[in-house]
Formats: sequence, structure tokens, C-alpha cells
Amino acid sequence: MSTGKTTKTAASAPFRVADHLRNGHDIAAYLEAVLEDGDPRAMPVALRTVADAMGGLAALAERTGLSRETLYRTLSEKGNPRYDTLTSILGAFGLRVSVAPQRRVRGALKHRRVA
Repeated sequence: MSTGKTTKTAASAPFRVADHLRNGHDIAAYLEAVLEDGDPRAMPVALRTVADAMGGLAALAERTGLSRETLYRTLSEKGNPRYDTLTSILGAFGLRVSVAPQRRVRGALKHRRVA
């Protein structure tokens, strides 16, 4: 039986990743998790999220020397950053590109000793 009364509940704020990226370790862990997820389309959006956490695309444009238009296009859902753009953006975040062995991959090439 309904009494016709509504119960007020506290409004919840939407979760924003950018609000939780406080330092280089947080940013690196976030980007690493995005890479581990395996969806290459997620990385440009993740980079834009980090840019938002660090003052927005205007601040990133100033730090990288790239135009805001380039950054908007590159860091969109359809973006595909070139290597030099990616290294500039990561450098502005205090990060760099690194290569590490994968944990365990089926069908991975085996090492061969080179004399």
C-alpha cells in the first residue's frame, strides 16, 4: 500500500577519474590499467582525462607546444595519437614511454640467444 509520500535521498555525484589523479604515480597507474584493458580506443580518452586533471587542454597545449585543436582531435574517442604527439603529452605529465615483457602470453615468440 502506497502512502503517497516520497523519500528524499542524497544526490550522488558522478564519479570522475580526473578527481582522483593527484600525482605522477596515480596517473601512471591509471594509464597502465587502461593499457592492460586492451582497448586501443580507450587510451586517447584516458590521456584527455589526465589532461583535465592537470588543468585542461589549454594548459596541456602550453606545456607541449601543440595546438588545442590538435589535442582535441587527438584525444577524442576517434583519436589516434602519433608517437611524437604521445611522447610530448606523456612528457607534459612527467611520464615516458617504456617497454616491459608481458606477464604470460600464449603464442609469444621465444628468446633466442644471439652470440
